[in-house]
Amino acid sequence: MSRIVSLGSINVDRVENATAAELDALEAQYDWFPEPGETVEVSAVPAAFPEEADTVFHGGKGANQAAAAASAGGDTRMLGKVGTDHREFGVRERLAGAGVDTTGIETDQSVPTGTAYVFVDDDGENRIVVRPGANDAIDWAYVEAHYETIVDANCLLIQNEIPAAPVSKLLSELSTEPTRPTVVLDPAPAEGAAALLDDDVVDYVTPNESEYAALESELEAFDGIVVRKRGGDDVVVDAERAFTVTPPTVPVADSTGAGDVLNGFLGARLAAGDSLPEAVGVATVAASLATRERGARNGVPTLADVRAFADANVNAR
Repeated sequence: MSRIVSLGSINVDRVENATAAELDALEAQYDWFPEPGETVEVSAVPAAFPEEADTVFHGGKGANQAAAAASAGGDTRMLGKVGTDHREFGVRERLAGAGVDTTGIETDQSVPTGTAYVFVDDDGENRIVVRPGANDAIDWAYVEAHYETIVDANCLLIQNEIPAAPVSKLLSELSTEPTRPTVVLDPAPAEGAAALLDDDVVDYVTPNESEYAALESELEAFDGIVVRKRGGDDVVVDAERAFTVTPPTVPVADSTGAGDVLNGFLGARLAAGDSLPEAVGVATVAASLATRERGARNGVPTLADVRAFADANVNAR
């Protein structure tokens, strides 16, 4: 079984179903409020910011991608930090229940677990505001303590919801290794992600439409493979031989975490030896299926589910 490490964020998601009028009011009140499909990081939320969530779920791009990689058949370990409130939400337990090795997760005593405020519109599109919490406590000392685990992995999943400095140093260290994991970068949030794109160790980068627009010049200069996530539209893969993958049409309840599912499945299937078109194809179907349930991880399908769905749709044509 291939070994996957996800180094990144672990959050509690506070999900709010919002009307168009409510979203317009938030945009008018906060100039940093995200566009549809965008993730914005803030150090703190204003006192007047919505606190009463319709539903509380588990999230964080790092944790979501770890759960998806485990569902895709990878022997997956999560590296990250939580706050002392993690027991209240069953953060570690939920990840372990998804088949993820959580022994590398540490508890920071000084801050709460990261929080994501997820606003879902009537079409299932989301806007995400992230307060880092314990995610910001990840430093080089923590990463260095788990360095051998990372080096021994087949695939490393990274995002931009933890401090960039220790991740950049990790990539620099990996560049000196005779063998290293395949590195898949999700450049979300886009702000500050350009520095990670400059590193030759990054093999794949997976922007969505808002991230692609924000990082277009850097992505054009990127030497690796770009897997462009475009919601319900075709996934565009900029590789030696460019190609597209059309996602299946499914009833969408919530698109939160769909991109993370794609990343987790992509990394796991590449590590398992699938070709790039095979891996992107499976990951695209998995991401679409995940949107049928509310919550970033509630709809993550198994690899068997994805293959069965794909076979049924091929046979129905």
